[in-house]
Amino acid sequence: MELDPIRLKVLALLKDRGSDLRKASLAMGRNAAYVHQYVYRGSPKVLSEDDRVALAEHLGIDEDELRHQARPRPRTRPTRRARRVASATDGGPLEGFSKIPEIDVRASAGPGALLEGFEETKDVWYFPDTMIRHEFRSRAGDLRIITIDGDSMEPVLSSGDRIMIDTSQRVPVPPGIFVIWDGMGIVAKRIEHILSSDPAQLRIMSVNPDYETYERDAEEVHVIGRVVWSARRY
Repeated sequence: MELDPIRLKVLALLKDRGSDLRKASLAMGRNAAYVHQYVYRGSPKVLSEDDRVALAEHLGIDEDELRHQARPRPRTRPTRRARRVASATDGGPLEGFSKIPEIDVRASAGPGALLEGFEETKDVWYFPDTMIRHEFRSRAGDLRIITIDGDSMEPVLSSGDRIMIDTSQRVPVPPGIFVIWDGMGIVAKRIEHILSSDPAQLRIMSVNPDYETYERDAEEVHVIGRVVWSARRY
């Protein structure tokens, strides 16, 4: 993607301050790849206020210098009722809700599914913006919904459960349930960092005692995201 002036400024300031994308991400309290994704992949498109303040503090500048220019507003705005009517008729979201894509692949809590097609959306769910911010503590653009397949995480997660993952959370600190590519397939497991391991290693655990715990070098495990929500049909 073509870098805008703000992203170019971030790169120039990091070089000038003797820092880098990874250090900036960690200084913001984010995963190590967060600023790289923001700069080069456009995710997120615009930094939130908290992230803008944190990055500006790391760079030693005023946060306004990292503020993207707002798009001009239209001269007229539809009324609240008109927006809701339009949403109901054209399939758009209701005001105050964001859409979360459901991906057409099953997260295997057992044998594993192929990574191919992970970003193919098969459906869209709508969640209140306040729930996304305050309950999930996430951004809508970072969230994906997938389906569990297998019984290795029973009784916490069962085959057929839908789970929501935050793809911006890829570092297992603190430990938790993550969706990962373990070299054989996409799996949902409890992941924790093994303290003092060098090179860094991860302990990958199931809840079902019939499945064994195993360990992998952190570089061998592609963490897709942390599980922040689940739903079960009864």
